[in-house]
Amino acid sequence: MLVQDRVLPEHAGSTKSPRSPRAAPGSDRRHPRPFAKSLDFSNWASEHSSKLLLLLFAVASVAAVFLLRGAGPDAAALLCLDRSSSRSASGPTKLPYPDVAWSKIPPLAIASAVPFASFRAERWIVVSVSSPPTAALAALTRVKGWQLLAVGNSHTPSGWDLKGAIFLSLDLQAQLGYRSVDFLPYASHVRKTAGYLFAIQHGAKLIFDADDRAEMPGNDLGKHFDVDLGSGIANHPVLLQYSHADPNRTVVNPYVHFGQRSVWPRGLPLDKVGEVAHEAFYTEIFSGRQFIQQGLSDGLPDVDAVFYFTRKPPTAPFDLRFDPEAPKVALPQGMMAPVNSFNTLFHAQAFWGLMMPVSVSSMAADVIRGYWAQRILWEIGGYVAFYPPTIYRKDHVQAYPFAEEKDLHVNVGRLIKFLNEWRSNKQSLFEKILDLSYAMAEEGFWMEQDVRLTAAWLQDLLAAGYRQPRLMSLEIDRQRATIGEGDMKEFVPKKLPSVHLGVDEIGTVNYEIGNLIKWRKNFGNVVLIMHVSGPVDRVALEWRLLYGRIFKTVIILAEHSNAELAVERCALSHAYKYLPKVFARYGGADGFLFLQDHMILNYWNLLQADKEKLWITDKIAHSWVTIPLESNKEEWFVKQGAMVKQVVGSSPVHFQSKYKESMGEDKIVFCGSELFYVPRQFVEDFGDLVGLVGSLDLHHKIAVPMFFLAMDSPQNFDSEALAGTVFKTNLAANETFSSIYTAQSPAVFPVKVMNEIDFIKVIRLMSKGDPLLMELV
Repeated sequence: MLVQDRVLPEHAGSTKSPRSPRAAPGSDRRHPRPFAKSLDFSNWASEHSSKLLLLLFAVASVAAVFLLRGAGPDAAALLCLDRSSSRSASGPTKLPYPDVAWSKIPPLAIASAVPFASFRAERWIVVSVSSPPTAALAALTRVKGWQLLAVGNSHTPSGWDLKGAIFLSLDLQAQLGYRSVDFLPYASHVRKTAGYLFAIQHGAKLIFDADDRAEMPGNDLGKHFDVDLGSGIANHPVLLQYSHADPNRTVVNPYVHFGQRSVWPRGLPLDKVGEVAHEAFYTEIFSGRQFIQQGLSDGLPDVDAVFYFTRKPPTAPFDLRFDPEAPKVALPQGMMAPVNSFNTLFHAQAFWGLMMPVSVSSMAADVIRGYWAQRILWEIGGYVAFYPPTIYRKDHVQAYPFAEEKDLHVNVGRLIKFLNEWRSNKQSLFEKILDLSYAMAEEGFWMEQDVRLTAAWLQDLLAAGYRQPRLMSLEIDRQRATIGEGDMKEFVPKKLPSVHLGVDEIGTVNYEIGNLIKWRKNFGNVVLIMHVSGPVDRVALEWRLLYGRIFKTVIILAEHSNAELAVERCALSHAYKYLPKVFARYGGADGFLFLQDHMILNYWNLLQADKEKLWITDKIAHSWVTIPLESNKEEWFVKQGAMVKQVVGSSPVHFQSKYKESMGEDKIVFCGSELFYVPRQFVEDFGDLVGLVGSLDLHHKIAVPMFFLAMDSPQNFDSEALAGTVFKTNLAANETFSSIYTAQSPAVFPVKVMNEIDFIKVIRLMSKGDPLLMELV
C-alpha cells in the first residue's frame, strides 16, 4: 500500500464477514439463500397481485397498532421517520439535526469485567493493527512513560498479542459501551476512534497518534515534541509562525520549511504543489497552545499517490530526509496544512479533534479530520505546529489506488475555503463542533452518518469524563496585528536531496539565486580573515572565489606572503596579533570572522547567529578545553599560564574582573581557535588586549580564548551559532573528510586542501547546501 499501509476495502465478492457481536448501522446484511429450484414466481404474483396488496396492508396496520400501544412516543417517532424517509424519495429534504441533551449525559462507568478496568496512564500511543506485531511496534512499547494501545479490526490476526501493549479486539471494543463504536467500519484503521476513547477514559492527557511501522529514534517522544505545555505564557519560549501578511493565503506546504520543497504532503491541494519558494519572513508566537503537533517522517513521508507514482521507478523505495535542525513552525489562524494520523501528538485540549470520519475513503479520513480540527482549534485559541522529523518509516514499495484519495484531490481546496469562511453562533465548544459537522455534511464533504457519529463521539467524551475547553470567540475575526520590520524573522530552509525523476522543479534557479542574495545580505558587511596553511599559489584564489561570493571581502593570511595573490604574511601561532591591522582597514564592517583552512564554513547555517555577539567553539568538545595550572607538569602550559596571569594582572578592571569571574586564576583555556567571530562593538577591546600582550610569546590558541573571556561573559556569547560544528581531532583509518562532512552543520573540521583537486572535492560536498557552487567546477 502507498503511504499509510492501510487495508484495501473488501471486494464485493469477498467471503469474509465481520465477527463483532454488534452490527454497525448501515452494515451489509446477509442475503437469503436462493431457492434450490427455479419457480415461475412472476406469473403467480401477477395473478394474485390484488390479494398480496391487501395482505401487506393488513399486516402493516396491525404492526403499527401494536407498536404505538407498546412503545409509546418512540414508536410514533419511528413512524414519523418512515414518513420522512418516504418524502425524501420524492425530493430533497433537509438533513435531520441531532438533538443532544448535553447536560443530561450520564457518566459511563468502566465495567469491572472489562480487562484493564483499573489501569490508568496519562500518556498513550494509539495504533491500528491489521497484521502481526512488527519490530517497530515492539519498540513503541519501550517508549519511556508511554502506554501503547493497539486497536484491532476485522483483518487483525486472531490471538494478536504483544508484551507491554494493551490490545482492543473487536469483541472488547463492543463491550466498552461507547456510542461511537456502532458507526465504525470493521475493516478500517478508523476504529482507532474506540482506542482514543479508551485512552481518555483511562486517564489520558496526551495521545500520540501513530502507526505500526513508525521507528522512533531514541524512543523518546519528549525529545521530539512539546509534551509539557505548562500553564502560563511566561514559561514558554517563542516559536516561528508563518506570516499572516497575505490574508488570501490559506494553505501552506510545511515540507518546504524542512528542506524538501519539491515534496508535498498528502492532502495538499494539487494546485499549490508548485509553490516552492521559501518564506520571505516569519513572525513569532508564544509557545504553549500548540495543542496539535504534527511531526514529519523520514524515509517515506506522508505523500499522496500522485507524488508516489511520478517521482521514482515503480520498484525503487523512497528514502527522503528532512532537516532535523529546522525550527518548529506554527500556523496562524486562517492558514492550514495537512495533518495525518500516524505521527501526531494531541494534547487534552484537542482530544475532541481525534474523531475520524467514516463516510469518506480511508486515505482521506485523517486528512479531512485534520482540517476540521484545525478550524475548531481557532475557537479555543489553539493552533497546529509542525516539528522536524520525529520518526522513520520504511517504504515497502506497495501501491495504493489513486481512487482511494479522490475525496482529497477533488474536494480539499473547496473544504479549506469553506472552513475559513464558516462561522457559528453556538454557545459551547461541543455545540460548535456538531454545528460544523452538520454544515460539512450539507456541503457534501462527508455524509449524514458522520453527523450522527459526531453527536455520538461528543457524548462519549462527556460520558468518559472529558471536560470541553472554554471558547475564545474574541480570537475569531479580530483585526490582525500590523507586522513591523522588527517582527520579521528570517529562516532560509536547506535544500536537501530529493527525488525528481525528470520532473522540472518550478523556480529552482530563482530559489537558489534568492538564497545567494539572502546570504550576501546577511554577511555582505562581514570581513572573512582566512589563514591558509597549504600552498597559496594553488588554493588562495579558489578560497577567495568560494567565500568572496558571500562576505564583504576575504583576507588571505599565510606563513609566507605573496604580493601577486595579495596574500599577507602572518604566523598562525600569533595570528591574533595581526587582526587589529585588518580591523583598522575595514572600520565600517559589521564584524570579522576568522577561519583556518583546516575548517570548512557552511555559511548557510549561520543566518540565525547573532552578529552583535561573540562566537567561538566553546561548546565543542576537544576544541575548547580547560587546563588546570596547579600540579600541571607540562612545561608549555605552565609557561603559557604564567603569561596569561601576567596579561590579566596588568589588564584594566573590566577585562580582569570578567576573566576572573569565568576562569579564576588556577586554570586557562586551550582552544584550537580555527573559527571565531568578533563583532564591531568588541573590535576596540580586542585591539587593547593585543596591546597588553605586547611582545609576549603567548600562543594564538591560548590568547584568543583568554581575549574572549576578558571581553564578555560566556553566557553572553552566541554559543549556539557554532555548537553544531563537526570537530574531529583525529580521523580514524576508515574516515575521510567526505565521510564526516555534513551540510547540516555550521562548520566541519578537519579538511586538508593542498591543490585544485582537493578544492573541487570540497566544492562538490558543499554544493549539498549551496547548489550554485557547482558552477565553480
